[in-house]
Amino acid sequence: MGYPDFRLDGQVAIVTGGSSGLGQAGALALANAGADVVVAARRLPECEAVAEQIRLMGRRALAVSVDVTDPGSTRALAQAAEEFGPVSILFNNAGVISPKSLADTSAEEWRRTLDVSATGTFLCSQAVAPAMSRRGRGAIINMGSILSSVGMANRVAYATAKTAVISITRCLAVELGPSGVRVNAIAPTVIVTDLNRKLTETQPELYRRVLERMPLGRLGQTDDVTGALVFLASPAASFITGQTLYVDGGFTAG
Repeated sequence: MGYPDFRLDGQVAIVTGGSSGLGQAGALALANAGADVVVAARRLPECEAVAEQIRLMGRRALAVSVDVTDPGSTRALAQAAEEFGPVSILFNNAGVISPKSLADTSAEEWRRTLDVSATGTFLCSQAVAPAMSRRGRGAIINMGSILSSVGMANRVAYATAKTAVISITRCLAVELGPSGVRVNAIAPTVIVTDLNRKLTETQPELYRRVLERMPLGRLGQTDDVTGALVFLASPAASFITGQTLYVDGGFTAG
């Protein structure tokens, strides 16, 4: 009987939405665990800045501009990544949030929110999975949300998109499992990042209600999510697929 292996040495990971927030934190965490990382997002200069941080850690890194809603762009990302090295990890993190009520959410905002989170997860997985399947190895980790399980006012588009991500996760786990590719999701509660720090400051009443339902009594930090990410990407999770890991301080247990 051996010990759990959480190392990712010799593996190549793609991180979408990797230029900031949880994507940036995830890219750095995967590199810290030994992976070489392809940092992908729309803004190439920001991707390159994260890639440089990874290089300073002693790992290889590649910055790629991608539009996850465009099939041609996601195929180009997969091709560039495979030229960098055989991809065995995909972190589908790209997403947008539209914190608006039903009445104030435009059709364009609705489509954009679903397109980036759900369609982006589908297209990136579709682009990367064939090479993983041929090699008989791979881990796809999708960014979900507790809002796939609970309702919240002013989040209808975001919650719908993240619910779709969880369905994609289950379906791909069943489809790709026989070829050795695992597919799981992370479903966090509110995680404080540079991207949403203003919301936590400008909507204190909303987050006070969230904290009241949180058994652990605090909002999440990026390390809470990246620990789950590294675990699901690692050999320690080799018998886990089709699952959603809630990183929520106990929010959904109540």
